[in-house]
Amino acid sequence: MAVSANDHSSFKLMGQFGHQQLVFCNDSATGLQAIIAVHDTTLGPAIGGVRMLPYTNVDEAIDDVLRLSRGMTYKTAVTGINLGGGNAAIIGDHRTQKSEVLLRRFGQFVDRLNGAFIASLDIGTSPRDMEYIHMETNHVAGLPKSLGGSGDSSPFTAKGVYYGIKAALKELYGNDSLAGRTISVQGAGNVGEHLIAMLREENAKVYVSDIVEDRMIEVANKYKAVAVSNNDMYTLDVDVYAPCALGGTVNKDTISKMRCRIIAGSANNQLRNEEEDGQLLMEKGILYAPDYLINAGGLISCYSEIAGYGISRTAELTENIYDVTRSVLRKAIDERIAPYQAANRIAESRIAAMGKIKK
Repeated sequence: MAVSANDHSSFKLMGQFGHQQLVFCNDSATGLQAIIAVHDTTLGPAIGGVRMLPYTNVDEAIDDVLRLSRGMTYKTAVTGINLGGGNAAIIGDHRTQKSEVLLRRFGQFVDRLNGAFIASLDIGTSPRDMEYIHMETNHVAGLPKSLGGSGDSSPFTAKGVYYGIKAALKELYGNDSLAGRTISVQGAGNVGEHLIAMLREENAKVYVSDIVEDRMIEVANKYKAVAVSNNDMYTLDVDVYAPCALGGTVNKDTISKMRCRIIAGSANNQLRNEEEDGQLLMEKGILYAPDYLINAGGLISCYSEIAGYGISRTAELTENIYDVTRSVLRKAIDERIAPYQAANRIAESRIAAMGKIKK
């Protein structure tokens, strides 16, 4: 029996975005409450981060995993990786409720999916947590190098963003030199710091902000960057604004203040409203390098771990982000569509093509 048009259940949400599985993991003995979403496995097993957050309610967690798993499908497809899209959420405070037994129990649920889902790092989880999950299943990526994993993926994530910035500069200015360019980096975490180091090495002028003032000042001093407040980031007259912290910083309120020419950073879901904000950026003449494309270096690192590639192959695949970004931006300009739409179409075309040989 089909669900009614007025139904707002998980089945309706899954149908809306084409998800294959939504798995609820509940274990009273360990206190585990988790949700795993598998969006699409046309290109291969669904890889996705395992985040642990104190969600307000279950619906919020469901929305998170459905949205993020769909985004992962597009990320793997557009970057040419042979993996599908998934995501998982453990409901709880990672600072106070995370434990070995909780994570190992979660690993048992992952193992029951028989390889359809591969767990990796996300908000609230660490390489050590992946070790615990790995004790119960082999379907894990992002393990420490001591266990045969790829280790810290943040350098590769930053490198991908670096290539994305250079590709956007090439499209806009005709050359991709960073010397003398002005770039504002919002977020001085692991990825942000690696990116700042690369930009400064090529003599770009860098502005940096972070919600943790001590961290911002430390990184600014270390790389001779200019520290500015978060609120001032949007009004800076710069070539590139690189959001490398929270998502949603590109929205109708901030776009109205922006004086940058390019937006290219590592944060996920930078556009608060993809359709509306993408259109506003086009109207304002700001070139947007889709976040899920240029921040794929970390994913590539995990893929290399799964495929058994060495670091040189990982570097080659990450460098390819430059060419893919050029293709996406060129397609957007030629077809007079937003860059996120161009990236989506390339991803959807690859999935459809590969689907013909996977039946």
